[in-house]
Amino acid sequence: MSVRRVYLPPASFSPDRAALTPEARHHLVEVLRLGAGAAVEVFDGRGGAFDGRLLPDLAEVALGPRRAVPSPAVEIRLVVALARGEKMDLVVQKATELGATAIAPFEAERSVVRLLGERGRGSERARRWRRIAEEASRQCGRADVPEVVEPATLDEALSAIPAGFAIHVLHPGSRGPVARPGQPPAAPGHALVVGPEGGLTDDELARCLRAGAREASLGPRVLRAETAAVVAVALVQALRGDMAGSFLDPIPPRP
Repeated sequence: MSVRRVYLPPASFSPDRAALTPEARHHLVEVLRLGAGAAVEVFDGRGGAFDGRLLPDLAEVALGPRRAVPSPAVEIRLVVALARGEKMDLVVQKATELGATAIAPFEAERSVVRLLGERGRGSERARRWRRIAEEASRQCGRADVPEVVEPATLDEALSAIPAGFAIHVLHPGSRGPVARPGQPPAAPGHALVVGPEGGLTDDELARCLRAGAREASLGPRVLRAETAAVVAVALVQALRGDMAGSFLDPIPPRP
């Protein structure tokens, strides 16, 4: 049986133990029905993992030494237009599983969801998406959790992209690929700008290009916005990251 994993924020840790958050305790004790002494794996969201055992009070975990778990091999910042509830949840979940290191939602002109003008709603949604990212990291074996920022305007999201990142804006009709195979990465990371259903407006596209982006295509088919976001992250991982060559290596002949 595989060891159960649980995320605990850095503030929960002391030198040899960690306090369970209410969410972690519910998952381990109420859902999984684990008792005192049960083996668990704890990760801190910053690349560290610990072998642990539930203490008798079922409120803390005794920890072994911290071990470093490799983070995704390439930094991918997904700058994605706000989408309706479950679609946005799906994007956060799948981008986390695929190894995105940051997710930055923005309110596009054609976004159906509007959060910037309503006090507190953006922060509330961001907290929900962070919980989804934490759970997705737990499920997929990551020991880090991607940064999920609060919704912003397009200009704010573009200005927050780290210096030197290659910026790709997905736009129907573009002939440029997201990344080319066989070429060494020249940038420290990639930022992928994905618009809403209906796409970015001409003005939004122009602002992306002025920020240093280049247009990129995902092929001849018209993809839903949430599909495009997930596919773009997967493509960069396959061509630049820790998925490179893992699927399309030639199969050796039988002896």
